[in-house]
Amino acid sequence: MRPPGRNEKNMNKKNIADFYPLSPMQQGMLFHSLYAPESGVYVEQMSCLLQGDLDSVAFIRAWEALLQRYDILRTGFLSKGLKEPVQVVHRRVTLPVKELDWREYTAVQQEIMLENLLVAERQAGFELTKPPLMRLALVQTGENAYRFVWTYHHILLDGWSLPVLFQELFVLYEWQRRGEEAPPLPRPRPFRDYIAWLRQQDKDEAAAFWRKTLKGFNAPTPLVVNRPVTKQPEDGEYGELDLALPTETTAVLQNLARREQLTLNTFVQGAWALLLHRYSGHDDVLFGATVSGRPPELPGSEQMVGLFINTLPVRVQINREQTTLEWLKSLQMQQIELRQYEYSPLVDVQGWSDVPRDLPLFNSILVFENYPIESAAPNGENSFSLSDIRSVEQTNLPLTVVAGAAETLHLKIAYDGRFFAAETIRHMLGHLATLLQGMADDPTRSPADLPLLTAAEWRQISQEWNGRIADFPLHRPVHELFEAQAAETPEATAVVSENGRLTYAKLNRRANQLARYLQKRGVGPETIVGISVNRSLDMLVGIWGILKAGEAYLPLDPTYPAERLAFMLEDAQPALVLTQAAVANTAVTNLPAASLIYLDA
Repeated sequence: MRPPGRNEKNMNKKNIADFYPLSPMQQGMLFHSLYAPESGVYVEQMSCLLQGDLDSVAFIRAWEALLQRYDILRTGFLSKGLKEPVQVVHRRVTLPVKELDWREYTAVQQEIMLENLLVAERQAGFELTKPPLMRLALVQTGENAYRFVWTYHHILLDGWSLPVLFQELFVLYEWQRRGEEAPPLPRPRPFRDYIAWLRQQDKDEAAAFWRKTLKGFNAPTPLVVNRPVTKQPEDGEYGELDLALPTETTAVLQNLARREQLTLNTFVQGAWALLLHRYSGHDDVLFGATVSGRPPELPGSEQMVGLFINTLPVRVQINREQTTLEWLKSLQMQQIELRQYEYSPLVDVQGWSDVPRDLPLFNSILVFENYPIESAAPNGENSFSLSDIRSVEQTNLPLTVVAGAAETLHLKIAYDGRFFAAETIRHMLGHLATLLQGMADDPTRSPADLPLLTAAEWRQISQEWNGRIADFPLHRPVHELFEAQAAETPEATAVVSENGRLTYAKLNRRANQLARYLQKRGVGPETIVGISVNRSLDMLVGIWGILKAGEAYLPLDPTYPAERLAFMLEDAQPALVLTQAAVANTAVTNLPAASLIYLDA
């Protein structure tokens, strides 16, 4: 690879220590960051409370020493004018540090000012060609209290790197504070060694694995509860909501995991798969999961600092014949097999799948964090303590589920406000927690039978809504009630599907067109018309059209066994069958073509 040329202003070649290619994950982050530079995508932030006799000068010098130890912290990224992006390690960089004194303000004022500072630091973003891609802010809020804010770009490092960095930071801080000689820390292995290892991996073997794993999956699993996008990416409002499972529930799940040789990550993956199954109605679902990506074949990789993580698809099929424990064990075995191919670039994995390139492979990712920074916090021998750790992260996906366990299993969903309302995410968190509670309560049940609704939702449905008495016009057919609603609220949304939505007016108009066509085909009252379609807008158009024409409809679920469908058709003898091209060759393959009406034609 040729060294980077003078394609960037102020490039000082004498200050370049090294350069090498990006990992696939870094390439993806670079693309999204350059595509929407104002969006704040992949700008990470950690803040915490430091209490005690903190020497701020020693603290900042310890950070500067960290930058000198780790090449990745002095790295910038070049792409303009190059065939392939490169990461460039600088010999020396200046660490931006903001020191503030807020001791004169009240606690309430300080909290407001802190929130403003956090937002401003994230919105400032980074010029990716100019390292270091990080900033520090140290705010004194009391005589022995400081708020520390670290803002950095995710392209540099992953969560597994944080404990490594902070353990060394505290050692370096004490050394600086005492004015002692440099501590005998081992020389860190550079991130470029991982890039070299990555380029030696067998892509053909990975391609065979992923083609087999994803065979037959041709569209991303719909989230269903999302809303249509009305804003550009830079206008998006990103939010986070979280909850913690009860300590007792967490303990039960941890004991189950130990007894059955499962991981808590498997329980959470299973719960998320079930939530997608219930929301979408699909028995075969797909979501992304973040893997550590640290290869055991690379000695010392666990102590390296850099971006090793990868996001890969997890395909889960709901098996009603298994108990929840049996099903979770099969899911864990699947994940163990996947670990051999953790290095696979996601862009290649999508190419090896049947999902078209213009569609995402998945709409949500799940991250299980088992790298608590608290584990690296200073002990009683140090001059300060660390607490109240807060973190903010933003990906390019509409939904990111983050789970982590200590005394309680903590669940967080980060979401793009262009796609989801906060109330929707709140319900989603409650459903995820209820599924995990169901696993803890009775892991011998079928996963398909685990409860989804929270206690409050169940009470509302079974008692509050069920106890109401309302007059209902029993003398009017249901399709006339639908027409009355369409006349009253023509522009209101009537139905939502993964492929779009219809207002009452549009649904009524399409149903009327179908009803008139059916009547022209000679069918009328007392006639049976079959309908064999996937869950879609077409299904509602078909049902209302049949009812409006005065006929009865026969639902022929395409997922039914062929023998059952054949019996239903033979028994009912429908005059016509409404269908779609995607299912006609399997569900109603033995019917004459003249009796089929294609709703998607």
